[in-house]
Amino acid sequence: MIRTVGIVSLSRGLLGEPFMQHEAALGLSRLQAYGLRVKFLPHARDGVDALRRHPEWRAEDLLQAFRDPEIDLILCAIGGDDTYRLAPYLFEQDALQKAVTQKPFLGFSDTTIDHFMLHKVGLPTFYGQAFLPDICELDKEMLPYTRQYFEELLTSGCIRCIHPSGVWYESRKSYDASQLGIPLRAHEEAGSFRLLQGSGQFRGEILGGCIDSIFDMFDPTRYADMPEICRRYGLFPSEAEWQGKILLLESSEEQMEPAKYRRALEYLKEAGVFAAVSGVLVGKPMDGVWQAEYEALLPQVIADPELPVVCGVPVGHALPRCIVPFGVTAQVDVPAQKIEFL
Repeated sequence: MIRTVGIVSLSRGLLGEPFMQHEAALGLSRLQAYGLRVKFLPHARDGVDALRRHPEWRAEDLLQAFRDPEIDLILCAIGGDDTYRLAPYLFEQDALQKAVTQKPFLGFSDTTIDHFMLHKVGLPTFYGQAFLPDICELDKEMLPYTRQYFEELLTSGCIRCIHPSGVWYESRKSYDASQLGIPLRAHEEAGSFRLLQGSGQFRGEILGGCIDSIFDMFDPTRYADMPEICRRYGLFPSEAEWQGKILLLESSEEQMEPAKYRRALEYLKEAGVFAAVSGVLVGKPMDGVWQAEYEALLPQVIADPELPVVCGVPVGHALPRCIVPFGVTAQVDVPAQKIEFL
């Protein structure tokens, strides 16, 4: 049972900006309505500029959240694009290894890198939701499908099974206070988990995340030092570590163009990932942008028709969002339209 939630800003410090306070207040009230105590870690609300200048503050908040015996769930405020800069402060003198304790960690997007860091020190984590994008949804309530998985994590500390959402929502164009109480435009979805190739039944522990963040782990275009820091601290798992796992890929609001998506897949192939994993799960792209192109590229680059690839998973930046456990054996069953965690 989760009683106290600790909120951290490990990437972009939007939570501390004045223009986000209507969202933050809404999310806080929802967490309190569950009877939860909420702790904002000391630097979680310091703002974009301060946290950009001080990655060590962000790292210290994460370490403190693990050390605090009252915190039962570590919830990321939002993603961003430079959480890799925490690595020296977490891995020098084995700081993260010494601090980490068995408690749920929940985040997505750029937090992909934090998930890899926590995987490195042996902690199972939860991928797929965050405070500002999900708990602070501007409609009168959280999106029902999203809320279902968040409540399951709160009450049980785990996720047992994922099913298709049956609906998708257009993303908001504005997040200002005028949008409070305004529902997202919803569309019924006849689609489901779709098998692109290979067997519709396979199993393994899931690992992965946002393909944009993974691309940056190999490519210096966004941050010149990011690939070197990732190599220095061994943040991207080795081919041996990928053996038998299921790769999860989802794409961000940047809506990566197909040529870049191809290169991202090529980086993964060159790292031996597709030769090692038991299957691939692909999250829905936001608003369906480039979906057909991505689905054409996956079998081309993988070039192994026996490797299962399943698309249409409601995880990542498209709405609504489930929660995917990392570090737990998953049984994917496309004919039964479910992913069970054993």
